[in-house]
Amino acid sequence: MKKALVLGGGFAGVQAAIDLQKTKIFDVTLMSDRDYLFLYPTSIWIPTRESTFDNAKISLRDIQKANGFRLVIDMVKEIRTYEQIVIGGTGTLHYDFLVIGIGAGKMMPAGHEHTLSICGSPESSLAIRDRLDALIERGAGSIAVGFGGNPKDVSAVRGGPAFELMFNIETMLKKKKIRDKFTLTFFAPMAEPGARMGKKALSMIDTMFTTSGILHRYGKKIQAFTPLGVTFEDGSQLDADLVVFIAGAAGPSVFRSSDLHLNDAGFIKIDDHCLVEGTTNVYAVGDSAAIEGPGWRAKQGHTAEVMARVAVFNIAAIERHETERKGYKEHLSIMCIMDTGNGAAFVYRDSTKNFVIPLPVIGHWLKQAWGTYTKLTKTGRMPRIPGV
Repeated sequence: MKKALVLGGGFAGVQAAIDLQKTKIFDVTLMSDRDYLFLYPTSIWIPTRESTFDNAKISLRDIQKANGFRLVIDMVKEIRTYEQIVIGGTGTLHYDFLVIGIGAGKMMPAGHEHTLSICGSPESSLAIRDRLDALIERGAGSIAVGFGGNPKDVSAVRGGPAFELMFNIETMLKKKKIRDKFTLTFFAPMAEPGARMGKKALSMIDTMFTTSGILHRYGKKIQAFTPLGVTFEDGSQLDADLVVFIAGAAGPSVFRSSDLHLNDAGFIKIDDHCLVEGTTNVYAVGDSAAIEGPGWRAKQGHTAEVMARVAVFNIAAIERHETERKGYKEHLSIMCIMDTGNGAAFVYRDSTKNFVIPLPVIGHWLKQAWGTYTKLTKTGRMPRIPGV
């Protein structure tokens, strides 16, 4: 039985490992640097104490037991495709087929150490929570939330969680009846942050900011972050007691130390089948891959899972000597339940349609239900609904 090795314990890697194991034709191993799958989409509630850190985790051991693949907890140090090995911190693993889904790194703007990120390390959500607690205890303050992109790869941006966190903070402060004591400002270097979701979503966000009294600073490049806030390229300053910033994504450093073909942003070059350029048995999925497609494309969890399924289908087809192949590009879309703390909106965009469905009140609970559903399906306690 040939060895299939999957790198990464996020949505992409876990989906690839589960689907490879289901083929029953490979000896499957999942390698991750942490022992849990972190649910970033629901971690937005950790800072506002509506959820806990443990509630945003799914044990990889539990997923392993439910699905039957092997699990190795170790850090990837180097990938050598010509030798068909992956060098970890504690040993070397050999493979016949490799799926790379270890996610992305972050760009490091000047003064980034003065910010926290809701899309950084999982523990950052706890640090944001503690800083918010301190401001609430003080009784007043200024909070700035924003995100940036990577000019070398338009897909390397994740702004949705920044909007969600800001709306949830605003909702929390209103519930505590101290909203009037806080200044909330959203900032981004692009002129229309959120535009990739479509005009309807952009209009909805602008309306919500206006209604909620959330200020904004758009279209100014960030020069640096300081202990006092954000300094922009034109010399203006955004003062803030707490700055939460989601930096643009970039390829992890391990890719640069490996024999992989990368784009200018450091992501792995692939074809439509998710096959890594210059190889015959290595696939890259999710945030690790250089995703090609329309200008509005973005790295999202559901895209990562679609790419994982595509890669597994094609790997199995090769092993079974079948000629059919699947591609990921036809499945590209933006899809999210944008939570607002007291409701949500379902946002969807693909190559033919773009719409927003307001979900007052119920949308908030639907997103929470999604978190529970994900835990149950990943650990085999509930069958997965096709397409969900």
